[in-house]
Amino acid sequence: MNQEKALVVFSGGQDSTTCLLWAKKEFKEVETVTFNYGQRHVAELDCAKEIAGDLKVHHHVLDMSLLNQLAPSALTRNDEAITHEEGELPSTFVPGRNLLFLSFAGVLAKQIGAKHIITGVCETDFSGYPDCRDIFVKSLNVSLNLSMDEQFVIHTPLMWINKAQTWEMADRLGSLKYIRENTLTCYNGVIGDGCGDCPACELRQKGLNEYLQSKKGGDE
Repeated sequence: MNQEKALVVFSGGQDSTTCLLWAKKEFKEVETVTFNYGQRHVAELDCAKEIAGDLKVHHHVLDMSLLNQLAPSALTRNDEAITHEEGELPSTFVPGRNLLFLSFAGVLAKQIGAKHIITGVCETDFSGYPDCRDIFVKSLNVSLNLSMDEQFVIHTPLMWINKAQTWEMADRLGSLKYIRENTLTCYNGVIGDGCGDCPACELRQKGLNEYLQSKKGGDE
């Protein structure tokens, strides 16, 4: 198992792209894995492929279409509305998604000899998704190691920071403009600043505004 090799769970969105850039600074060799689970917009797959090409990292795409059959949600069904009622999980929650993604990433990591697995999950701005919590990631890390008798380390660089701080990280990595213009976070499939109306775009733009305002204040 290569101590200097990492695998990034990669969607082509703001968070996973920031994590990819972070990984390229931290590790000698980096590869990415994207999952095709019948997500609402195929543009996500194209975006991930293009960014991986831009950043010159080997890119894997794994078929996870069974997830679409087992766990329909607003992220996998165009006829389901994107909603988030107080006290309930958002309609965009896909049950088991991160459990399966990180498990299959672990299997792939073993095959390519990567010890480190990076994911962009975050407990600060996580929309109530239970599989973005730190306790889940730590638990799965133990399970992966026991299941394959390996010593994988799952890294979550964004776990305790908010969207404004994620933009700050991107800026420190010299890639704020690139991430703003080339990543896909929007639930409606619009690259860059997105549609501006969906919850993902609102969270992303709110964080960007906060960071740019704080940066402007610091420059004065």
